[in-house]
Amino acid sequence: MEMTIRPMTLQERMYSYTQSQQIMTQTGCIGHLRGDLDSGGKGFFTSWDDYRTDLKTEAFKAELDNVVNAMRFDPQYGGVLKDRKSLGVYCYHSPESSFGNDREYGFRADTAQYTYFLRLNPNRGEYNFYIYCYRREWLDHHLNRAKGGIRFINSRYKELFRIPDGDSIRINRTDGTHTDRTCRYIDDSHVEVGKGLYQICEFSELMERAGNTVIPLRSSLPEQCYVYLPTTQEIGIVKKGEAGYYRSDLSTVYGEDGKDFVDEMNHSGGVTKAQAAAMSAGSMFGWATPAADPSNYDEQGIAIKPKHIDRGDAR
Repeated sequence: MEMTIRPMTLQERMYSYTQSQQIMTQTGCIGHLRGDLDSGGKGFFTSWDDYRTDLKTEAFKAELDNVVNAMRFDPQYGGVLKDRKSLGVYCYHSPESSFGNDREYGFRADTAQYTYFLRLNPNRGEYNFYIYCYRREWLDHHLNRAKGGIRFINSRYKELFRIPDGDSIRINRTDGTHTDRTCRYIDDSHVEVGKGLYQICEFSELMERAGNTVIPLRSSLPEQCYVYLPTTQEIGIVKKGEAGYYRSDLSTVYGEDGKDFVDEMNHSGGVTKAQAAAMSAGSMFGWATPAADPSNYDEQGIAIKPKHIDRGDAR
């Protein structure tokens, strides 16, 4: 059996959890194996949950056994499932596999026909691994299409904005309240908003009839950042998804020092200049505008001009 293992991409991490029936069916998710390495770290106790019994062939079951045994006993694969100590060492030697905490590390293992997403947890007293099993061709087809993002349109089919698969939107109601919902890509015409499945035009018509407006809550933006307002020489705070700014309790800083001070404050908080520029634009011009997307700025926070397309001479 030939098998390759690498850390998961950000996009792939979502598929190492149980998802909606629609997504699990569409991506060819056969089921998942859950494992506990016992309190002493050397046990091996597992349970299996089915999703697509029609895909759980004898060939697949035989391969899954081979994959698990290879991860337990074959040094070629680092002994990732040998025991809890080995699992922890495997995770810590691949910091790029971390989900941003000390409880979740993700790896993708591929064979010719199947993909196995390993979500690993080296902590005692918790389940130490989940292995989500997919038909590789089905999964990759879905992932490639999902890279284009989720479209949000109005009832006249005009595209308003796009968000990456797994990002969120905010639904603003006429009474001033709002609801935030995570969205998942189904196909180019369908989206999951929270637990609901919608055709994208159907969703826009529902929002318009209710008088609601929808804005993106891009995961590429921070929850908040500082801004400098040269006209009033104030230092304000901009919050994602909200119009305008809040006054901060920081002392007023004059002239160019104010901008430099804000840049330093944002940098210390992990906010890039591109993110700060996008946050400022979103608070002033609306969060659906392209100016509120940090990918449209360079590392200095300067807007990137659209590339000119040479269409030849017009005759």
